[in-house]
Amino acid sequence: MSKKINISAGEFLTTATLNNSSCSEKFYDSLPLEGSCQFWGDELFFSTSINMEEDDQSLEVVNIGDIAFWPPGSAFCIFWGPTPMSQGKEIRPASKVNLLGSIDSQLSKIKNISAGTKILLSKYEEI
Repeated sequence: MSKKINISAGEFLTTATLNNSSCSEKFYDSLPLEGSCQFWGDELFFSTSINMEEDDQSLEVVNIGDIAFWPPGSAFCIFWGPTPMSQGKEIRPASKVNLLGSIDSQLSKIKNISAGTKILLSKYEEI
């Protein structure tokens, strides 16, 4: 069964469903995580203390609403549109990411988050 996480940053509250990869398992076991929101185009990210290598299914292009782990920066990422590396309408991270899962709802409200806002990821509880 897929695991879920809570994501909160300021007024932004949502859940995400994780895939069944070993990367997602390690990520889930590391929760809760807290950080400071940073943006790179239409990508929100923050650095974590997690160390993971690229997995064998790492991606160069992701989809709207995907959440991922970026190994070079030990960062958690949420994608909702083009980044400075994108070509056309694709969503391209700075380099390959390990897909963790996807946001369940409220994605359009992510644009209301300001850089520096505290973000908290935790194991799922109804919000």
